[in-house]
Amino acid sequence: MQVFYADQFVLPLPPGHRFPMEKYRLLRDRIAAEIPSIRLLRAEPATDGQLALVHAPGYIQGISDGSVDAKLMREIGFPWSTAMAERARRSVGATIAACRAAQQEGVAANIAGGTHHAYPDRGGGFCVFNDAAVAARLLQAEHGRQRRPPLKVAIVDLDVHQGNGTARIFRDDPTVFTLSLHGQKNFPFRKEASDLDIDLPDGTGDDAYLQALEGALEELSHRFDPGFVIYLAGADPHEGDRLGRLKLTWDGLEARDRRVFDWAWQRGLPLAFAMAGGYGRRIEDTVQVQVNTFAAAAGYARRWHNRPR
Repeated sequence: MQVFYADQFVLPLPPGHRFPMEKYRLLRDRIAAEIPSIRLLRAEPATDGQLALVHAPGYIQGISDGSVDAKLMREIGFPWSTAMAERARRSVGATIAACRAAQQEGVAANIAGGTHHAYPDRGGGFCVFNDAAVAARLLQAEHGRQRRPPLKVAIVDLDVHQGNGTARIFRDDPTVFTLSLHGQKNFPFRKEASDLDIDLPDGTGDDAYLQALEGALEELSHRFDPGFVIYLAGADPHEGDRLGRLKLTWDGLEARDRRVFDWAWQRGLPLAFAMAGGYGRRIEDTVQVQVNTFAAAAGYARRWHNRPR
C-alpha cells in the first residue's frame, strides 16, 4: 500500500500552540517500524492549476507569497511562513497521489490531509487548501479526458468536526456526495449542508456511533452510486481527544475504519484516505488511533492485491 507524507515541512509554531504538528512524524515512524507492507513516499506539491480546480486564484497567490490578509490567516490558525505554504501544497499533493495510487491498487493514503474546513476563497480551523475537494475534482477531470462517463466520488468524512468547506464546495454538484458524521455542538458552529449530515450529541460512545455510521452508509448506498471513495479518518472522536467531545475507544475507532474499508471493498470501490484531525491529551493516543487505521487499511490493501482481475 502506498502512503504519502510531507512531514519534513514543520511549521514554526509559537510555544503552546494547540496544533500537534509532531504527530505526523511520530505516525510515519510507527508505520515504518510496524507495518512493513506500507511504502512510504514523499508527496509532491500540488500545482497552481490543480489548486485552481477548487480555489480562487487570488487566494492561492496570497498563500503562496504571504500577501494573504492577516484576518484570513487568523481564521486558519497558523502564522504564515514559506514552510506553511509549502506544507499546504504538499498536503494536497499527497491526497492527489493517494487517489491516483488507489485507482491502481485499491487503497492508498495521505498521512496528513483531511483539510475540510477550507473554502474556495479562505481557510479555517488549521485548513489552508481543501485536499479532498481538489483531489476529487482532479480525478474527475482526468477521468473525463478519457471520454468516460462522469466519475462520481463519495467523500466520507468521519472527523469529529463537520466538513463545512467541503459541503459548500460541492453543494450544487450531483457528481460528489458529501457525508459528514460529526459532533453536533462542536466546531464549526455555523455548519454547511452536506448531502448527508449526521449530528451526534456530546458523549456518544462506540455502539451509538457505529449504529449511526451503519445507517449513514446504507443511506449513501441508496442515494448515490460512487466510483471512488475519499475517506477522512479523523482520530478526534477518540475519548482522549481534547477537542472531540465524543467517547469512542480505540476498538470503536478501529471498528469504524474497518466498516468503511469493508463497505468500499464489497462494492469494488477504490478508496483513498487522509488522517484529518486528532488532538489527544496524550499525543501518543492520537498516533495509536492512526496506526490502527493504517494497520486495518493494509489488510484491505492485501485483499485488493489478491482480488480476481
